[in-house]
Amino acid sequence: MRAEPSPGSPVSIPTSTSTTAPVATPTAAAPRRGGSLGPVGLVLAGGISVQFGGALAVTLMPRVGALGVVALRLLVAAVVLLVICRPSPRGHSRADWSTVVVFGITMAAMNGLFYQSLARIPLGPAVTLEVLGPLALSVLTSRRALNAVWAGLALAGVFLLGGGGFSSLDPVGVAFALGAGAMWATYIVFSARTGRRFPQADGLALAMVVAAVVFLPLGIAESGTKLLNPTTLALGSAVAILSSVLPYTLELLALRRLPASTFAILMSLEPAVAATAGFLILHQALSVPEAMAIALVIAASMGAVRTQVGRGKVKVEA
Repeated sequence: MRAEPSPGSPVSIPTSTSTTAPVATPTAAAPRRGGSLGPVGLVLAGGISVQFGGALAVTLMPRVGALGVVALRLLVAAVVLLVICRPSPRGHSRADWSTVVVFGITMAAMNGLFYQSLARIPLGPAVTLEVLGPLALSVLTSRRALNAVWAGLALAGVFLLGGGGFSSLDPVGVAFALGAGAMWATYIVFSARTGRRFPQADGLALAMVVAAVVFLPLGIAESGTKLLNPTTLALGSAVAILSSVLPYTLELLALRRLPASTFAILMSLEPAVAATAGFLILHQALSVPEAMAIALVIAASMGAVRTQVGRGKVKVEA
């Protein structure tokens, strides 16, 4: 979890990245095939972890509500990351702190909006709507036409997974899911920036503290002393590990070596993983259209991986 990329590792970032951020020098030689697939594996592992954590969180909501679940998740994740990473608050510029604060607020908003959507609509449609944020980011940040093709294919799968439309869903839940998607796209950008400005996973740990401090009052207001129940604490800790500590750390490390556009397209796998988690944990069966949608998003993600591996080297954008 504290692995750090080599100093010569190429970095690709969205065009909106601050010009004050340090930029790595691209390597002259093409990276090896295994090296290109490494960050992809990190992203996939993080996606599986966060969706099964989300399914577990649904079972916890009757105990403490959506805001209580988020407060527990962020608080436990912050404590765990502080113990593991032991980040130093010294030696960082004002720009570094601004980045980590915005990253933390973004995580708090993303989690809060998503769990509010889960309280109103099923897991599969919620993730399907949320993933539209990263898909939009992939199109906006990519300069290759082929990536737009993969994004379009994944988008078709996303809408198929939603049954061709979302009119039967609670409109408030849909709005929360779309808002979470916008925050997810922002999370991708600031996770990459934080990973470049702070060593190892130190920035993530500090940002998680910011997120926990921002959200804890909301959780206390909704759930009060229910948050102190031992069973609730145990389940909340499991959600925090599966949905925050593991996936955020893996994604932060992956974004140091993976272009933001490819990362965002890989996020289209999330509805498929969510549907699987919903089936195994929440007993939500898959229909034929949902299975077809999963095939589409997997095909799009595989295409994105092949495009990334075939690039030979990663361009660095200022």
